[in-house]
Amino acid sequence: MNFFNVDFKKLVLALVVLILPLISINMQQKPQESHWLTKPFSLLASTVQASFFGFSNGVQSTTALYVNLIGIKKTNEDLSLKNSELMARLNVLAELEHENNRLKNLLSFKEATKMELVAAQVIGRDLVPDHNTITINKGTSHGLKPGMAVLTTEGALGYVFRPDFLTSRVMLITDRYSVVDGIVARSRAQGIVEGRNSTSLQLKYVEKTADVNVGDLVVTGGLDNIFPKGYPLAKIESIERKNYLVSLKIDLRPVVDPKVVEEVLVVISAKSEDLTPQFAQPSETEGGEATETENPEGQQGIPQ
Repeated sequence: MNFFNVDFKKLVLALVVLILPLISINMQQKPQESHWLTKPFSLLASTVQASFFGFSNGVQSTTALYVNLIGIKKTNEDLSLKNSELMARLNVLAELEHENNRLKNLLSFKEATKMELVAAQVIGRDLVPDHNTITINKGTSHGLKPGMAVLTTEGALGYVFRPDFLTSRVMLITDRYSVVDGIVARSRAQGIVEGRNSTSLQLKYVEKTADVNVGDLVVTGGLDNIFPKGYPLAKIESIERKNYLVSLKIDLRPVVDPKVVEEVLVVISAKSEDLTPQFAQPSETEGGEATETENPEGQQGIPQ
């Protein structure tokens, strides 16, 4: 047998089998440094990888932010809708509370007086500037007749002049055809309250020597037993005296604003009710000093 007759293929294979484990162990223990030829490729690869990661992370963040904004907008819309609904409910509750208070006042007034009254609601207002009227939801079927007084809990409003079966037209005391006998509550000076087709009235036929002042309350006289005696009508707003007039010129402001009235009381029978003590004024006037009006002859009018 020839000693040098060796199979080199088998020998190389055996060496490789022996060396590979050693190489593997060495690599696990101490990683070999990259060759300088591989460094540019490694740098390029890491740059591309970092750029891609930053781009994908930015897209992910932007997408998440957009989704969050959509959710916030939807939540805001829902909250706004709920807030509007709650505000509407609060307005309804407030209106119901006001109506309840008004109806309580009407009921209390009806219980405290001996007059026969019918409560009604205002369902229409006259748009014609030549007349000041309202329409109520009670008529002849409820016992209403022409000439019956119409009141609120604060003061006189007018009287029925055209009743129908279920509704009635009410002429306000501010209408130019309205005439009501009036008395100055403090001094008992008498006159006639006439409408002026506006928000004001006039107290006519008051003697020049009468004791009247700005701020004095004018109440109903009750002569015709349509209105209860002593019920508030208006307050004196201005007084003017002139030599060529036989009486004072007195402007009044109604105590009740017909534009905001919603419920009224119709007087079926006044039963000679006298409310003078309830609305009587003290001897001193409620109003402050008024400006003085001079007549053409230079005489001063009544201090207001």
